[in-house]
Amino acid sequence: MNSIESKLTAFKRLLDIMDELREKCPWDRKQTIESLRYLTIEETYELCDAILDQNMDEIKGELGDLFLHLVFYSKIASETKDFDVADVLNGVCEKLIERHPHIYGDVEVKDEEEVKANWEKIKLQGKKGKKSVLSGVPNSLPAMVKSTRIQEKARGVGFDWENKNQVWNKVNEELQEFKVEVDAGSEKIEEEFGDVLFSLINYARFIGVNPEDALERTNKKFIKRFQYLETESAKDGKSLGKMTLEEMDEYWERAKVM
Repeated sequence: MNSIESKLTAFKRLLDIMDELREKCPWDRKQTIESLRYLTIEETYELCDAILDQNMDEIKGELGDLFLHLVFYSKIASETKDFDVADVLNGVCEKLIERHPHIYGDVEVKDEEEVKANWEKIKLQGKKGKKSVLSGVPNSLPAMVKSTRIQEKARGVGFDWENKNQVWNKVNEELQEFKVEVDAGSEKIEEEFGDVLFSLINYARFIGVNPEDALERTNKKFIKRFQYLETESAKDGKSLGKMTLEEMDEYWERAKVM
């Protein structure tokens, strides 16, 4: 691995390149914090894809893109004298020290759950004007990720089920309530379906499964199998729109063993 000196040199190189691009490149010079936002979101999802694929080369590349964005935001803010990259880095260092009193203070913890609970308590104490434990959950998060974070934050202050069996019972309860509303053609179908999803996400948390990752892996699996169905049926001169479900199932079963 590179020494600390080479890492600092590489970081300085990125800062120097950013300064030069901001000065000389018409596109880079035009960007604002607002204009970069959607690009940063895209880069974050590309990193997530690389992580799910366990492609270390892609992860390295996507991390570089995110580093660029973080430096870019800091550069723009330095031009308006709001903050610079040193302020950003010092700020996160101070936050890490504050939220790890078991490392930098005299607090004792027995496991990672106590670390997470302390983190949330300290975070809440430091939020000026924000008194809700859940106020730190961004509104723009995708719904599934938001549910996970809501449940994690509630757990951080002790509001949680005692064991996974209780949660599984809740899943079954919500499924039954959902079925009742579906059978009745009720207006509450969507609400009850949301409750089912929320309870399943809760159960996933208890058994150590990330529901977002799990669903995305299933999405990728479905895409791969469906594209096999498309490709192989076309080779046989068949069209999906004219095939029976039984015919398509034959290709699907073959795709499952590929």
